[in-house]
Amino acid sequence: MTSNDPVLESDLHAYVDDQLDVARRIEVEAYLSENPSTAAKVMADLRVRDELRLALAGRPVVARQETREAARRLESSLNGRGTLEFARRAAAILLLVGAGWAAHGWIAPGGIGEVVASVPPPQFVEEAIRAHQTAELRGKLGSQLESRIFNAAEIRSATAIVLPEMPDAWAIRDAQIFPSTYGPSVELEVEPEAGKRFSFFAVRPGSFAVQQVLTKQDGDTQAAYWQIGEVAYALISETTNPDKLAEQARQLARTLY
Repeated sequence: MTSNDPVLESDLHAYVDDQLDVARRIEVEAYLSENPSTAAKVMADLRVRDELRLALAGRPVVARQETREAARRLESSLNGRGTLEFARRAAAILLLVGAGWAAHGWIAPGGIGEVVASVPPPQFVEEAIRAHQTAELRGKLGSQLESRIFNAAEIRSATAIVLPEMPDAWAIRDAQIFPSTYGPSVELEVEPEAGKRFSFFAVRPGSFAVQQVLTKQDGDTQAAYWQIGEVAYALISETTNPDKLAEQARQLARTLY
């Protein structure tokens, strides 16, 4: 198989099922980096796959409505592709758990709770939080002038970082290029409403991924982070409402497709 082989639907299914060799996975990831709409669908399938694995491992899970719908779609596609019978059972088990049933032998009665993340947040999240803290410190020093000059096209040309479209109501108060472990990163200080500030961070972490919005708390600081292709993003705030921050991050992520 050469790099000139087109990426087919079967390749995407095999990618989700971890059935490709390293060379073909690289070709599929390169294809996904250039086709964000397809990458979003693959991301959804990967998420359902991992939640199915949690269910099969006997880990406590709660399936949200969108997860249940994705599981139904996945089960239908599994039937069409003739995948192993245990995977179809896993999809059915996940639906029962989402409906509130206790599947005997899989999940103990009363043991339904939040999904426990098995992988810690990527390193870029820590860098985003540090950039946020640096920006806060800089804002307290009168000698450190803020730069409100912001040109997304210029930043993309210089750093290869694609920035999302900020809501019209958000005012950009500062725009900086920070050094990071991975190279230059972009840090914006935005004001979604009077008296409230967020930090927006973007960097190329050196790996390809399609990651939904997740959250992390560090003291009083909340981070909502995600990755699309070769660029990772984080929205940072001193907020007591992480759900709202995550939704604002999802709105930014949607502008990238």
